[in-house]
Amino acid sequence: MKNRKTKKLSPIKNVVIVYRPESAAALKLSGEVANWLKKKNLTVWSHPKQKIQDVPKLKSNQLKKTHLAVVLGGDGTYLQAVQLLGDHDAPILGANMGSLGFLTDIRKEDIYLALDLTLKGQLELRPRSMIDVKIKRGGKIVYESRALNDAVIEPGASSHLINLAIYSQNHLVNEMKADGLVISTPTGSTAYNLAAGGPILHPDVHSVVVTPICPHALTNRPIIFPDNQTLTFRLSNKKQRAFLSVDGRNAGDLRANDEVIITRAKFDRYMIKKPSVNYFDLLREKLKFGER
Repeated sequence: MKNRKTKKLSPIKNVVIVYRPESAAALKLSGEVANWLKKKNLTVWSHPKQKIQDVPKLKSNQLKKTHLAVVLGGDGTYLQAVQLLGDHDAPILGANMGSLGFLTDIRKEDIYLALDLTLKGQLELRPRSMIDVKIKRGGKIVYESRALNDAVIEPGASSHLINLAIYSQNHLVNEMKADGLVISTPTGSTAYNLAAGGPILHPDVHSVVVTPICPHALTNRPIIFPDNQTLTFRLSNKKQRAFLSVDGRNAGDLRANDEVIITRAKFDRYMIKKPSVNYFDLLREKLKFGER
């Protein structure tokens, strides 16, 4: 497994652009950024499901040749880029075209300065841990994906509360009744986890936090686990159904006897940041952390 230290950028020749689909401003900027990059003699591709004028779409056999992903949008668009890159470790530069922009923290006005510094190798690559999420059914893995932010287990259409058993390294942690459960990385701790009452985790912490959503009992509180442990989640009530989402994507229904298995991914996702960027500055700016 790679260490958590920053590393330097490799020479950049090929770039893929991912923009916020519903934003006309993001589409316009994507074309302008593509032209700027092409003038720097770089090869530019668009997301396979998106269209940028005069820019070819990324093909599956070109993914390994991608050296940089540029995201123009909000945090949801950033997660789309993470999904697109899969196991390929190209770093991501995110410019905010949304409302919050916790992952895409570069102002759109500063995108060309950030790109110029990136191409010159003057920005840092900072690692963020991810989790692998699997559904095991009848002894077989029927679903698997990777998340930068979180996995969420929520009630099915006919359920209000669900009964969930939590296991760590096959040892029972507890059983709880709640509106759902958020299993979050440190990066995702400022998203749904925080809204559900979970703690903020610093990105350098080697951990996963499990936070119940509106638990039935006051004794059911968020739990922080070392990220080298395997976490397993099972429905305690065999008549219930539940729903799993991974970084906001539909992962399908959970049936009786299904297991949701969470492990730390074998590699980190690298984010491009200015050396001067401080995580606590970001918390104060984006979340108004500490204000009265």
